[in-house]
Amino acid sequence: MAAAASRPDRAYHQDYICRIRYENNLPPPPGSVKLLDIPIDGLDYYASPGFASRLHRSQPINIEADAELGMPINLVGMPGVFDGDESSIQAPLITPPVNHKDKNLLRPLSELGKPKYQGGGISFLRRTEYISSDTARARSEAAPKSTPKSPGPKLRKPVDTSKDDPINVLRAVVKGFDIANPEDAYTGPDSNENVKGLDPTPAELEAWNEPKHPLKSSLKPIDFYPILPDLDAGTDAGDYMVAKFSTNPTHVANKHDTRVDVGLLRPIDDEAMLAEYSAKIAAHEADPTRTPHPGGAPFNYNFFLPTDEASAINLRKKLDVYDPDRDNPDLYTAKNRDGKEVFRLERQRTYETGRATAQDPNHAYKEVAIALHDPELDVITQDGFHDTNDPTQQRLEKGAYYYPIMQKIQLKPHRSKNLAQLGGASRFIDEDDDKRVDAWDVTVDDLDENEKAKRSSHRAELLGEEEDAADDES
Repeated sequence: MAAAASRPDRAYHQDYICRIRYENNLPPPPGSVKLLDIPIDGLDYYASPGFASRLHRSQPINIEADAELGMPINLVGMPGVFDGDESSIQAPLITPPVNHKDKNLLRPLSELGKPKYQGGGISFLRRTEYISSDTARARSEAAPKSTPKSPGPKLRKPVDTSKDDPINVLRAVVKGFDIANPEDAYTGPDSNENVKGLDPTPAELEAWNEPKHPLKSSLKPIDFYPILPDLDAGTDAGDYMVAKFSTNPTHVANKHDTRVDVGLLRPIDDEAMLAEYSAKIAAHEADPTRTPHPGGAPFNYNFFLPTDEASAINLRKKLDVYDPDRDNPDLYTAKNRDGKEVFRLERQRTYETGRATAQDPNHAYKEVAIALHDPELDVITQDGFHDTNDPTQQRLEKGAYYYPIMQKIQLKPHRSKNLAQLGGASRFIDEDDDKRVDAWDVTVDDLDENEKAKRSSHRAELLGEEEDAADDES
């Protein structure tokens, strides 16, 4: 006890830890500090109204702002504002991108400053902590001294810009054809005129010889189809349009109505609608940033169908160029006023364009329809299909044939009569229009010279130089 009592008390140095709860992390003001030379003659002088008035007169506002403060109030001089065009005083329909220098100014309040303490309980109550400087110094002396290495800047993986070269892209494309058709691979010297494909890797050759599904490895391909263009199925425009009905166009609900396969959609001429659409196109071409593209032309259509299923079957036979009975005049099911044999298609109702999307003409093959064709799997039917077992009637080889889609529209029933009864404006009343067509007489003839020339031009675009060379030889 005596020894313990005689031992001197040791002093322990303690550090007090505190955390600043409120902190101002705002950046300094962008302008320089302005110091005003204010005389200090007394509080009464500063509190008088005259001091503030004199200060206002002696220190004018140095902010340059227009009289309307950015909001146009005087409409004189605004282009087209008195003609009903208010685009000059409205915000653009397409929001311009924010400058990268201004993005920090749009941050929410939760992202300003340092992140808050996320500990449990009450944030400003914290358990007292004591740190002994002697203990910390002893631990630091016992630990081996080593110079910490500061992590250097992460080096980005170098990007091979040569891969984006058009010639290298073409070589990669040619490589795919060489893998699929090794007997036709070009093996001569590589040049800009005769591009040689890149050397395929063993993994690429194995993937071609033994293809596997990227997600389900247990699936195995059962057949292969080469992707080919259908050169003989072109239209006058060179492309196709996909039309989808929002509701059932016929009263047949329990099965597919075969009459729809040979239905006729006839656009209705509406000068006011076309003028409005042309104005939207012109506004888009003038300023694409303010006015978006209106899409496809919003036509109204009359929908016609054959009178019965037998007429639809005969019409399909007449449209099949390889059907041996296509020239039989008995296929026609009606006669017009002049006594000519025709197919009678009756009007069902009027449809309007709900949604329409059009493709860029410079990218005609961005969206295509694919039809798989295998002559060995065709079935002989008696409802309008030709005999595919006859070699003279097989015009297509096996393949997946693609057809360019330039426009897609959704058709919904026209409701103009109901809108007119409710007091709404309508430019086209389908029930009371004297120009309405109730039936359409159709005859099927061969292509004339003008139609053949249009389709030949589209065929030449697909074949390229081969078609031009063939024309020169002939």
